[in-house]
Amino acid sequence: MQFPPARRILAPFLISVLLLVTSCSQTQPPSRWDKAQEESTQKPAKTKQKNADKSTAQSQNLPKKAVAGGKLNKYFPSAGGGFDRVFAQEKSGFAEAKLNKGGKNVAVLSINDIAGNPTAGEKFKESTKQISGYPAVSQGSNITAVLVANRYQVKVQSRDPSFTASEREAWLSKFNLGGLASVK
Repeated sequence: MQFPPARRILAPFLISVLLLVTSCSQTQPPSRWDKAQEESTQKPAKTKQKNADKSTAQSQNLPKKAVAGGKLNKYFPSAGGGFDRVFAQEKSGFAEAKLNKGGKNVAVLSINDIAGNPTAGEKFKESTKQISGYPAVSQGSNITAVLVANRYQVKVQSRDPSFTASEREAWLSKFNLGGLASVK
């Protein structure tokens, strides 16, 4: 069967246009991870609050720059008792490890250098509880945190309901908090 010349040209042209339109229209909105990465790497806006934070940082004798995240890894507790520790994230002033049991993520352990954000330590001023001699607070129903040397916020966050507040406190006491206190 012989096709007219217009059909021989029109069919490939329409297929090309269809492929071009469908491939260009497949833009996806940014994922929650893209948004979180953008927020964590943006510099804060210059406001009066930022100036207040600087004066608070100076009064607490906190350095302006946070320590490298890799420097914090050695203060995390070791794996054991059926738990596996897997380092998950590390950036300037922050290190995070997942605590797994039986292949399931039950908690997240983290150390955050609050040198750049001294207001993060204010919640510990009203603390009546201590873990290993450091002020401790509960944040919601699944986070327990301590403040070490007015600079390092050490947290254990439950990811599974079976990981209780007493287990969070026990894991906080397994951190090398005394060693962390000496980090400058």
